[in-house]
Amino acid sequence: MKIRVNREVLADAVAWAARVLPSRPVAPVLSGLLLEAGEELSLSAFDYDVSARAAVDADVAEAGRVLIPGRLLAEISRSLPGDDVEIVTEGPEAVLTCGSAEFGLVTMPVEDFPALPSMPPVLGAIGGGVFASAVGQVAPAASRDDTLPMLTGIRVDIEDESVAMAATDRYRIAARDFTWRPAAPGVAVSAMVPARVLVEIAKSLRGGEVRIGMGDGVAGFESVGRSTTVRLLDEQFIDYRARLTSDWSIRADVQVAPFVAAIKRVALVAERNTAIRLSFTQGQVLIQAGGGDVGRGAEVVGCELRGDDIQIAFQSQFLLDGLTGIETELARINLESPTRPALIQDVPGDAQPDFRYLVMSLRLG
Repeated sequence: MKIRVNREVLADAVAWAARVLPSRPVAPVLSGLLLEAGEELSLSAFDYDVSARAAVDADVAEAGRVLIPGRLLAEISRSLPGDDVEIVTEGPEAVLTCGSAEFGLVTMPVEDFPALPSMPPVLGAIGGGVFASAVGQVAPAASRDDTLPMLTGIRVDIEDESVAMAATDRYRIAARDFTWRPAAPGVAVSAMVPARVLVEIAKSLRGGEVRIGMGDGVAGFESVGRSTTVRLLDEQFIDYRARLTSDWSIRADVQVAPFVAAIKRVALVAERNTAIRLSFTQGQVLIQAGGGDVGRGAEVVGCELRGDDIQIAFQSQFLLDGLTGIETELARINLESPTRPALIQDVPGDAQPDFRYLVMSLRLG
């Protein structure tokens, strides 16, 4: 193989593909990046669960394939000077030349690298910004406990032009609805996608339109020359929609930015996993925390309350995760009693809320 490629283009593509490299590969070849030169240069990584492939323009003098240690290639390509990079395979080495810098990297047996899964049939497309926003809103509610795989995923329900995403760790539920452009009418699919992987995909593909495919236990995401596949989790999931509907007797509308800022300030004196207390009265909400060995804090923020006065407590980070997912100026907090969960949602005028976040309350101390 003999190619020449722009240094910035190479570094960006290598960094993007290398992000899926396993920290502890089950086989040495899975720590490598596969470079394939034909009409273009493609770089691929695979760990049997997640694959990533990036295609970039390159001057290809000799087509070929080579497997190079991925993390080392990422560090080198990031540190190279601004000249074009030439990569040539010579025996057991891949020689990288950029300006006066030269690196000879020992290659790995390319024949041992597993075949990447194909991109499943595309079901539809959505703007990268909307996709990233939706994933960012629901992902904080996914569990980090791998002993319960069902809770580590994001549920994706597609029905024609409507897409719903949801996640839960048993203490809160986050859900977001949006519309997309289906590839054909009548599409109806449900899947559980690992949240950690979907977050990385959403961040990296937010610049353009994202095409989404599903089939044979695999989901695929592609945009502007880059594609990722991920093995799906078991489809089992709670009936989250039923838990997001209730006849809330109390409703408080608050300005998101000052409310979030006040909670963060007051939480500075809250010991780990202790409660933030909210006292809603007509025209204001009092935010309180602490009172132990560290100290205490309190701040008042304006709100519009409909219903009875109420005092309720939440885990501060859980509360903030819900509020930071709000994309409207106002947040609506729906309440029933101090011992029941609260529902946080955006307030987009007369339209149905796109984002909903149910969070468990804590016992008032």
